Amino acid sequence: MDGVTRQAYPVDPKSAVGKLARPAQFVDVLVVGAGPAGIAAALAAAGEGRSVMLVDEHPVSAALAGLDVPYLFGGRATPALGNQARMIEQVAGAMPGLEYAFEAGIEVALNTSIWGMWVAGPGLQVLPCAVAGLATEDRSWLCGFGRAVIATGARDLVLSFAGSDQPGVVGAQGLHALLTRYDAFAGRVVSILGSGRLALETALLALDKGLTVAALIEVRDAPQGPADLVAEVAARGVAIRCGAVPLMAETNVDGVVALRIIPVAGGTVERIACDTVCLALGLVPQIELLDTLGAAVTLDRDRGGYVPVCDATGQTSIEAISVAGDCAGVAEPGGLDYRMAWMRALLDTGGNDALACTCEEVTRGDVFALHQPRYLGPESEAMAARDLAGLLADGPPDHDQMKRLTRVSMGPCQGRRARRCAR
Repeated sequence: MDGVTRQAYPVDPKSAVGKLARPAQFVDVLVVGAGPAGIAAALAAAGEGRSVMLVDEHPVSAALAGLDVPYLFGGRATPALGNQARMIEQVAGAMPGLEYAFEAGIEVALNTSIWGMWVAGPGLQVLPCAVAGLATEDRSWLCGFGRAVIATGARDLVLSFAGSDQPGVVGAQGLHALLTRYDAFAGRVVSILGSGRLALETALLALDKGLTVAALIEVRDAPQGPADLVAEVAARGVAIRCGAVPLMAETNVDGVVALRIIPVAGGTVERIACDTVCLALGLVPQIELLDTLGAAVTLDRDRGGYVPVCDATGQTSIEAISVAGDCAGVAEPGGLDYRMAWMRALLDTGGNDALACTCEEVTRGDVFALHQPRYLGPESEAMAARDLAGLLADGPPDHDQMKRLTRVSMGPCQGRRARRCAR
């Protein structure tokens, strides 16, 4: 149709097209996440002469840490976390790659969250450009970008047992951040769930930081991590209790005081004195921004669960969006089968009364029976008649369905902990 003049259709005067103000700032490349992958991506873009903004939510405020966002800090942060100036200095010093970013002229925004991201598409043609919503504790604004690199990393897989909602139950990522990036961990004696590479490296880090590691608990009959790390942990006097699973975390007003474990096959309950229980069962790619954008994702049994569909360069299904680092997938020996072994053992020993979603006080039984939280009062007759079997018969369930029916993951963590139980 070359040479044919196309008719210019009038714009609906009530449409928002052309009426939205441009964002407060604009950068050629927006990089989300200042880990090694994010810093490398930012430096590469800056090296091409592009304007770059590097955003990272750390150091998080003490209030967010108290809500266990973004990591499961488990109430084990010291009061030092409340000194924001000290924390920014501490975090910057613990991330040596940041100095190269500053030297390259990259705008670095620490303690800054991304609360949304949008690119033009069906239903979003009114956008003046691709935009991201940014926020600090005292400001919120929109930043336009030409391209974005999502390098948000991974968070801990959180599985529940009796008492797992109490202070002292932390994730491996949260423990690592408090021991290194923040230097603000309040615990002394740690029991660790898992025996894969993540659990073994967490144990060695804790020992190097002067903590006592009471034991590693492994649901399978043998340690799952590399033999050299297993030998190193054993040489440092840490036992790996194989074929066992947590029965409950024993707590007092300050949180965890002991972990009770029981053999998977049944038997005598053992009490392990500790003030912290660390979940080191696996990592989950943080794909929430990609979900917001509508990027294609897929379930990969060997890369941490749901991961973005991308090519070897990190290009996603959305032209302006790339991924880098652990949010693109985390390789784990055993993958989903290992996680399911833990989940089945915890269900067999702990039953349906343990909380699946701490924020909304939804139990495992509530999820299976599709019950709404008790604080909402009695269910309608129609809702009470629903169950998981009926939902599965209606078609493949998704997370939004589970949120509507049970409110699971509707609280402050917004699914960062409970999302797995609703998948």
